[in-house]
Formats: sequence, structure tokens, C-alpha cells
Amino acid sequence: MTTQTSLSPEEAEAAQRARTALSAVRGEVAKAVVGQDAAVTALVIALLARGHVLLEGVPGVAKTLLVRSLAAALSIETKRVQFTPDLMPGDITGSLVFDSRTSEFTFRPGPVFTNLLLADEINRTPPKTQSSLLEAMEERQVSVDGAARPLPAPFMVAATQNPVEYEGTYPLPEAQLDRFLMKVSMPLPDRDAELEVLRRHAADFDPRDLAAAGIRPVAGPDDLAAGAAAVRRVQVGADVASYIVDLVRGTRSAPSLSLGASPRAATALLATSRAWAWLSGRDFVTPDDVKTMTRTTLAHRLQLRPEAELEGVGTTAVLDSVIGAVPVPR
Repeated sequence: MTTQTSLSPEEAEAAQRARTALSAVRGEVAKAVVGQDAAVTALVIALLARGHVLLEGVPGVAKTLLVRSLAAALSIETKRVQFTPDLMPGDITGSLVFDSRTSEFTFRPGPVFTNLLLADEINRTPPKTQSSLLEAMEERQVSVDGAARPLPAPFMVAATQNPVEYEGTYPLPEAQLDRFLMKVSMPLPDRDAELEVLRRHAADFDPRDLAAAGIRPVAGPDDLAAGAAAVRRVQVGADVASYIVDLVRGTRSAPSLSLGASPRAATALLATSRAWAWLSGRDFVTPDDVKTMTRTTLAHRLQLRPEAELEGVGTTAVLDSVIGAVPVPR
């Protein structure tokens, strides 16, 4: 389906250097965050694919620490916004402020003007404020008073949700969920990992001082740009493209679902599969790459029928059924 364009020696060298640097990010983040390698990889994939991530996990599994550690390892700026019921759109995007010295209104940028925005507990703020992020996520710009202001590159939103506490929350509508490239679940650590967390804290680990934890920049914006360019050149065969489409269309006829995956989901699965293949050292996508990325890319875009929810059916189980039913290309 896609034709491979040959890389110049300089581009090939930059791409290889970027892959080596980005592969080292997991090791750096692991100096502060224990047992979340899959989440780190997902965030790197999202940066390479120019997408956004929804992080879900109970309180205390280091979601904030993960984002801060990733930014430190990538040498990019990060800002955190605690989403609350009284948060206004201007508190995120910025607003016009009257300057008494010049008698003019000047634009004061909001926290969205950063490389990696942590939208903490995004479902605790009303839809009006949630929607203020949509233009930034889709267009990578903010419009205030009719003027479009571009966001820095790279730019990614990492939004967190608490999966166990729904009182006083505003669940994200399906159209907004569809704009997140992936949903990443951060599980509770196993016993050994939790012991390691306690050992580090007993040794005076301070999550607010990442430099003391030994985290150093091992990659940067140039590596992300070179990696993103290389990902766009990863080959996707006609059979693999058909496999992606068949998986997405399979969700639309699943009896347990009232809403299947959209065409945007197919393009998202293509993007994440390419990024995963490139990080794995290949310049072509295999069906296994697609299967690896299907759950994190599609699960949050699906809506269960009420009777399926009552029976305890989950979207992951539905996806497993779809994956099992769609023939794998040889």
C-alpha cells in the first residue's frame, strides 16, 4: 500500500540515532517509576505518531511522576493542570489581559503552551472546559480573540482518569475519547515492584527531585522529529492495511457493542502500528504489530450495550473476540 522512499545517508543516520536514544528513555524513567515500561513505550509511540494519550489508573500508581520523568528524559517542557469543576477554558488556553502601561490588551499564554501537558483528572471538569483542549489536540493551535496561536512542537496531551471514582465527574463523550490516540491502563504494581518502591523511599527517594534520582536527558526534540519522520516512511503492505480495516469493521458488527470503531480509529491503528514497528527495528508493519497495538488504540473508542455491561463484558474481551475472528494475512 505504501511505497518506501529511500533515505539519504544523513537521514538514515539520524533515524538510527533517534531510535537508540528513544529506546534508552525507558531505562531513565525506570529510575523513578517502577514497573510501568509499557506505559512509557505507549507515551513515546504517541509522541512519534503526533497523538495524545488517556492514562487510567487508581490514585497512587505514579501517573504524574511518569509524565514528569518522561519529560526529563526527553529534555522537553511539561506543565500540569489539575482539572476541577471551577476550571475555566481560559485557565488552560490563556486569555487577553489589559496592560495599564500600554493601555492595550495582551495575550497571556496558558499552560497548554508546552510540549507535554498533563491534564490531571480531566473528567472532573465540565464539558465546556474539556472541549477547550480539542482545538489544541487536533489543530495544535489555540484561537483567542480571532487570532490563531501555534503551539510548540512537539506537543502532546497526557490526560488522566480515575477509573474507580465517578461521583462528581463528567465522563468524556465518545467524540472526545475518539481524539485520543491511545488509552493506557496503569495497573497496580506486583509485590516485587511494590517492595522496590518502598526500598527506594526508604533510601530517601524524593519524587519531586528527579535529578537526584539520576534521571538525565537521553533524547530530545530533534530525536522525536527524526523518529517521527522515519515512522512516516515505514511500509504498510496492502494485506496489512486490509487487516487493519477488517479489524475496525469487525467492531461495528460485534453484538456486544452499540458503537464500533470509526475510520479515525483505523488511521490511529495504522499510526501506532508503524511507530511500534519502527521502535522494534523494522521498516515495515507486520500483522503482529497491528495485534499488539489494537487494544490500547481501539478499546476506549468502543461503547458497550447496556445488557453487555450488566453481564460484565468488557471492551477488551470484545476486541479479543474480534481479533480471533478476523483472518490474519500470511
